[in-house]
Amino acid sequence: MEYKIRDIISYLNQIAPPAYQESYDNATLIVGNPEMEVKGVLCSLDCTEEVVEEAIQLGANLIVAHHPIVFRGLKSLTGKNYVERTVIKAIKHDIAIFSIHTNLDHVAHGVNKRICDRLGLENTQILQPKKGLLNKLTFFVPEENKQDVLDAVYAAGAGQIGEYKDCSFQIKGMGTFTPSESANPHLGQRGVPSYESEVRAEVILPKHLSGAILQAMRKAHPYEEVAYYLQELENENQEVGAGMIGDLPDSLDELGFLDYLKEEMNLKIVKHTSLRGKKVKKVAVCGGAGIFLLNDAKRQGADAFITADVKYHEFFDAEGRLILCDIGHYESEIFTKELLADLLSQNFPNIALYLTKVVTNPTSYR
Repeated sequence: MEYKIRDIISYLNQIAPPAYQESYDNATLIVGNPEMEVKGVLCSLDCTEEVVEEAIQLGANLIVAHHPIVFRGLKSLTGKNYVERTVIKAIKHDIAIFSIHTNLDHVAHGVNKRICDRLGLENTQILQPKKGLLNKLTFFVPEENKQDVLDAVYAAGAGQIGEYKDCSFQIKGMGTFTPSESANPHLGQRGVPSYESEVRAEVILPKHLSGAILQAMRKAHPYEEVAYYLQELENENQEVGAGMIGDLPDSLDELGFLDYLKEEMNLKIVKHTSLRGKKVKKVAVCGGAGIFLLNDAKRQGADAFITADVKYHEFFDAEGRLILCDIGHYESEIFTKELLADLLSQNFPNIALYLTKVVTNPTSYR
């Protein structure tokens, strides 16, 4: 079966909706024609000139990278830096570049879950759930049509709460209306007050799917004019947010934990705060620069917090409450390329998938 680049993008956008990316981010198709047929996909943490050359040699015409090669706007393409040279090389060779960045960080099955899985953490949950991502839809429908409308909004993405689907709240009541002489009522008569048995139904939905869900509701609803209202919620979305926290299967002493961390994450060194002489059981993680989650990790009782890009004075902020571990940005997220390949292989088994062999880590150790 042949697939176009837009098919890959559509699937990945379902896995990690672009609406979940940070405002500063650029998770999108950066280079390439979405209508191009996919010849092969190269999965990478970063996209550099060397990665583009690797794609050319492999015959892959789509690079799916975690980090966007274009993070801020380009005002020229003259090849004066590695960003411009990478983009020029990709364009010249018809290589598309797609980035899936903080949106993949923020989903419960994303970057941080892959770190948790490598460490064998159990009972994992989002460390800092995001607010403002949920809406509540309330609509009124004749009782005999209730299930058809509910099934339609469920299929469009409403009614999912954690591991529970098809969730709603329903109340029976009496709806009243008087159709005008120009109306085409499903129930009642023009110019005559109508009293109908109706159900008030409420469902929770992702804010970014509101348009599609409203369209599905209207299509399935028997009324010419549907009575409904949509509310923004401040509820935390427990499935979307920054970082994760979970439990090791067995407690480890601190030196044993650091050795375990180095082995499972394939590290040469771990930069960390002073040891506390306590066991490590609960572990918080955040791939990339995650020091903004330190207070969340302390508040939730983490014995260790694994992240990257920690500044000198930020280590003091651990205040002996936990072991703060900086394992390096590249090292914390390198397994994202495997995550991307695994996700794509589940839905596109006939596409040639490759993991980059280029080491894009800009830092070295001796």
